[in-house]
Amino acid sequence: MSLDSFLGQAFVYLAAAVISVPLAKRLGLGSVLGYLLAGVLIGPFVLGFVGSEGQDIMHFAEFGVVMMLFVIGLELEPAMLWRLRGPILGTGGLQVLLTTLGIAGVAMALGLPWNQALAVGMILALSSTAIVLQTLGEKGQLTTAGGRSAFSVLLFQDVAVIPMLALLPLLAVGSAGTGDAHGAADAAHGAGSHGAEAGHEAAATLLTGLPAWVQALAVLGAVATIILGGRTLLRPAFRAIARTRSQEVFTAAALLLVIGIALLMQQVGLSPALGTFLAGVVLANSEYRHELETNIEPFKGLLLGLFFISVGASLDFGLVAGAPAVIGGITAAVVVFKFLVLLGLARVAKLSTDQSLLFALALPQMGEFGFVLLSFAGQEGVLGADLSGPLTAAIAISMAITPLLLLVNDRLVQPRFGTKECDDREMDDDMEEAPVLIAGFGAFGTTIGRLLRAKKVRTTVLEFDSDRVDLLRDMGLEVYYGDATRKELLDTAGAGHAKILVVALPNPGVTLELVHTAKKHFPNLTIMARAFDWQDAYDLLDEGVEHVYRDNLDTSLRMGQDALTHLGFRAHQAYRATQRFRQHDEESLRTLQAARTKGRGIYVSAARQRIEDLEQILRLDLAERDPTAEAGWDAGTLREEFGRPGAGPEATGTGASA
Repeated sequence: MSLDSFLGQAFVYLAAAVISVPLAKRLGLGSVLGYLLAGVLIGPFVLGFVGSEGQDIMHFAEFGVVMMLFVIGLELEPAMLWRLRGPILGTGGLQVLLTTLGIAGVAMALGLPWNQALAVGMILALSSTAIVLQTLGEKGQLTTAGGRSAFSVLLFQDVAVIPMLALLPLLAVGSAGTGDAHGAADAAHGAGSHGAEAGHEAAATLLTGLPAWVQALAVLGAVATIILGGRTLLRPAFRAIARTRSQEVFTAAALLLVIGIALLMQQVGLSPALGTFLAGVVLANSEYRHELETNIEPFKGLLLGLFFISVGASLDFGLVAGAPAVIGGITAAVVVFKFLVLLGLARVAKLSTDQSLLFALALPQMGEFGFVLLSFAGQEGVLGADLSGPLTAAIAISMAITPLLLLVNDRLVQPRFGTKECDDREMDDDMEEAPVLIAGFGAFGTTIGRLLRAKKVRTTVLEFDSDRVDLLRDMGLEVYYGDATRKELLDTAGAGHAKILVVALPNPGVTLELVHTAKKHFPNLTIMARAFDWQDAYDLLDEGVEHVYRDNLDTSLRMGQDALTHLGFRAHQAYRATQRFRQHDEESLRTLQAARTKGRGIYVSAARQRIEDLEQILRLDLAERDPTAEAGWDAGTLREEFGRPGAGPEATGTGASA
């Protein structure tokens, strides 16, 4: 089999993803860094499995970014945008403005003309939406104050690409000649630029010879077409498609929308990703929003992974080796300068130290839209190959080191500054005597904490989002900042004297890490852990956690009970059915945990038998027509079934009149 063919190239990329990502995640490096390292490994300067002949794969891979921006747009309801207006316009606008002017000033000091310096400043001011959002999302940090601020800045940057693309043709006066322009376009062939070049070639056939202001109007007209067309045409079109009740046709329609808008954007020289982002925002309040997101998500995830591999494979080590000081200097100078600007903006926004560092370390790289702008600047004659080549290499290197910066933040920066902030907070003298520790104080943990507080049970709460800590403390709750997975912090919080550890963290992987630490160092603790599904519950049971609480089980059972009563079943029958279901479900969890270690066949057989047993039990129970039972809650039977006095509703004085 030839690896030079399209199928051969696709096989190499997919094999690299399947092998590298699990290894990277097992080593705690994250999937993005795994993809990037896989790209470096299979690239032309290491194993040489892919090279310039892999451009066809890049055409598909860059659509991961296009689809990601579409999904982001779908998630941005107008209300959310309004809440984020301060960080988006304030922090995001200042970041782009200050970084652009700062880099442009340095470039002019080094001898570049003002128009080229301004173009370089705009290109390098942008950060990588794909890498930052993917990495922060994996780490569960998008919901923190630093993560939300980073998202706001990235959103402003993505929108700012539109006026940048409109402005670049106006900077072409007196810049690089035609030959240099073509050289620049060739030099900017790195990750993300192949499709852009194709798009700009198409744009040249439509807009060639037109004045720059006409080209700018064409860009704005394309944006207006997407917004107006999305409001007036897309909803009726999706409504008609939905009536067919064909999932395949709806998926095809979603892909058709994304690809069609991308093609339209290429015809006018715009970034396809920005066009699909606008379409997503237009459809954010549509009734088809979630269906579109569900259909696009699998394609987005796979293609985004291929995009990261392509970035790693596009690193031109030959160019770097030829001018290591220049490219290394550009990369280091831009990353350090952007870090300082971001850190200053974080302090102006009054983010805490740990969140400021997360924000500043997440965004100092240059981004994939830099490839697009470099290619466009070369096509328009703004920058020559002598500038575009080193800048392309610097952008790719800075993107590749971003996961490493965030890894350093997690392993070195956050433990140092986070612990300091936690230690600096005033804690009560008897904090270590609280019988209950609660790790994680989101919606799940807050409910537990409020219940225990109402019953005068003392708790010590550990939360990793410092802004949430401040808010909850202002509300009168005793919450302390810190990473609960650290043994030292658990010790300080009184884990050695507490009786119960409630694990209410929003991330299954972090939950397992905390459980492992607690069982190793604090065997006195009874651990009660939140699980998100059956697999999470199995993992916790494997770790020896006896008290596992699956997300939404109680809520779904309560809804099922209400559904039965609305269907005409007696209240006591509905109550007993849900309790029998709960009891049987808990038994099944432990039975199937043991069965799954004996092979898939045995596990599936055991699961089917448990389902059949439950259906038979509930069918007989709901068919009951005992007059005595219908006259009341049958308190004695309920107590006998569930093993505790006063277990039924009659203990509260509730009758059976349903």
